[in-house]
Amino acid sequence: MRPCARFLSSMAGKNKRKLEDLSVDEFMLSGFDSHEEDACEDEESTQQKGKMKKPAPQKTSDKKQGKASEHKDQLSALKSNDPDFYEFLQQNDQKLLNFDDSDSLEDEDEDEEERMYHRLPSQLEEADDDEEEEEESEKKDAKKSKEATKVTEAMIENWRAGLTKEPTAKLIRDITQAFKAAVATTKGDSEELCRYTISDSAVFNSLVLFCIKDMHAALSKMLKLKAPEQGQKKLILPSSSPRWQKNQIDIKMYVAGVVQLLSSLTQATVIAAVLRHANQMVPYYLCLPKQCRHLLKSLIKHWSTGEETVRVLAFLALNKICRHKQEIYLNSVLKQMYIAYVKNCKFTSPNTLPMINFMQRTLAEMYSLDTQVSYQHAFIYIRQLAIHLRNAINLKKKETYQSVYNWQYVHCLYLWCRVLSTIYPSEVLEPLLYPLCQVIIGCIKLVPISRYYPLRLHCVRAITLLSANTKTYVPALPFLLEILQREDFNKKPGRMSIKPINFAVILKLSKTNLQEKAYKDGLVEQLYDLILEYFHTQACSIGFPELALPTIVQLKAFLKECKVANYCKQMRQLLEKIQENCSYITGRRQKAAFGVADVTAVMEDLNLPEIKRKKAEEKKANKKEFKGLFESDSDDDDDDLFKSKEEQGGSDEDEGLEDLSDLSDEEDVDDSEEDDSDGDQKKPSSSKGKTPKKMLSTELKVVAEGDEDMVEDLELSDQD
Repeated sequence: MRPCARFLSSMAGKNKRKLEDLSVDEFMLSGFDSHEEDACEDEESTQQKGKMKKPAPQKTSDKKQGKASEHKDQLSALKSNDPDFYEFLQQNDQKLLNFDDSDSLEDEDEDEEERMYHRLPSQLEEADDDEEEEEESEKKDAKKSKEATKVTEAMIENWRAGLTKEPTAKLIRDITQAFKAAVATTKGDSEELCRYTISDSAVFNSLVLFCIKDMHAALSKMLKLKAPEQGQKKLILPSSSPRWQKNQIDIKMYVAGVVQLLSSLTQATVIAAVLRHANQMVPYYLCLPKQCRHLLKSLIKHWSTGEETVRVLAFLALNKICRHKQEIYLNSVLKQMYIAYVKNCKFTSPNTLPMINFMQRTLAEMYSLDTQVSYQHAFIYIRQLAIHLRNAINLKKKETYQSVYNWQYVHCLYLWCRVLSTIYPSEVLEPLLYPLCQVIIGCIKLVPISRYYPLRLHCVRAITLLSANTKTYVPALPFLLEILQREDFNKKPGRMSIKPINFAVILKLSKTNLQEKAYKDGLVEQLYDLILEYFHTQACSIGFPELALPTIVQLKAFLKECKVANYCKQMRQLLEKIQENCSYITGRRQKAAFGVADVTAVMEDLNLPEIKRKKAEEKKANKKEFKGLFESDSDDDDDDLFKSKEEQGGSDEDEGLEDLSDLSDEEDVDDSEEDDSDGDQKKPSSSKGKTPKKMLSTELKVVAEGDEDMVEDLELSDQD
């Protein structure tokens, strides 16, 4: 409540009389005259009318009204009501009477800004929203122009010298305020109030360069952080410093400005420089979760869309943050990186292919940080790929085929092959090998026509990568040999083409491409490379001669039928390489003093745990004891089981290899392995050793019902 209002309310409570009815003595005790009451009533009425947006008439005067003018009116009223007291003031306090309205505004505590804005107008105008907004904006601009200090090169040099000598909290605050103003200019944010202003591009460049070079060392020196020891992996967080709380606001403003600067820059060299600085400032971001999330978002954007150097620097910062805060950031970062990868794989060209390969390798590196989190992501996304494939197989519509036969699907298959290959060996992710291979094989078989041979080649390349790095046999050769059988390479091309076909960046061939000579030339080259690459992954296998036999037969048949010299030259060279390696492996096998079936000789140097079995009588006793628990268990079931296994073991090894081209979801890995083992026992080996004796089904049953496995630890010497 204003002083005059308080006075009127107190007077109303004490006495209902008007001020005109008061005597001089009563008036002097109250300290006001009747004119004061009128002035207060007028003032209150004008304020209410101003709120109601109605014109408030008031007497105009040449001089602006304020506290000084009000006091002047009071003294003039005092002269008329009490001339004796007024005369006393003239004699004793002449200074009180002789003043103008500017004297009251020149207090020591008031500055120029108050003299500019706090002088009351002589007349109140009609209130208007637009005029009020304009007036407020003008005041803000005036205040900004009045307060903002223009940054110069000399100021930057002084700051640099100050940081070199002794960085203080005040100096860091000035630099961060100037850096904030520089970032505001890049955003075009002129409304943000800053202590400094930057109008010259040269000053902007100097300031940003100064901050990038010197701020990290200055902050570490001010917070008295110890330098990390050589080989120390754990980061020293600045929040451990006792000075962190005092300077946290300024540091938060600075690191937020770095993120905003990254989002507004366009030149690759400048972005790379700022990213190097952001990599240095990672410990500070780890202490500020909100700013860290903004930085991660910006880093993922640069990792997926930037120039080569920018991508590498962004990945290094992402990896550094996730390594030290896995439980907080890794899960969300992997999800966002995978989504960014899929978005950028929609179109593949010779220019974008290196970028996609880089994203594959770096994303696989990120998944290797935590296999538990990686398994959850891989399971969900591989299952998603399998659902798309199942819908395409069941519905058999163009839309469902297109959901599988596109670049995003193929690159996702290749990504998960690379992830499992990078993290191998891992017991957590190993169960995903089989479903991923089934999805890739199903993708090949979905539309097995010549127009989609490029997509088939991409899938075979992914299978080869997975098989080579996980030491898992995945049948890929049948899908390549099938092309040699179906395609007629003797047929003359319908048209000649000057430009070769780049199979690395296409998934489907047009009808025109199928008639060109470049198509068959490129197809033969791709088959040559992929067959050679796959055999390279199996070159040291003891079963290489048996694995290569179907390919050798197919290549010989191709050479007999094909009449094109260039194609025959390539395939003959490939055949010679395969036969050469077969001869080498066969020679090494013949030098061995033991057979493949001699388990004791094969295992003698492996130091495997010794396995002991319980006697058959004890096992039967256990069966009788727990027979009532499982009523479905019976000897008849065991007999049927062994009969089916015996029947499955009747096929020889060559037939087993040919049947791999018709893999289905119902096949079992264990059954196929047993087929190979039985085939080896029934078919004579290519070596000169004796053929192992065939085991009867009764003998197999006795072996299966043998003693229970017991593992004992072997005592190894220090040398072992």
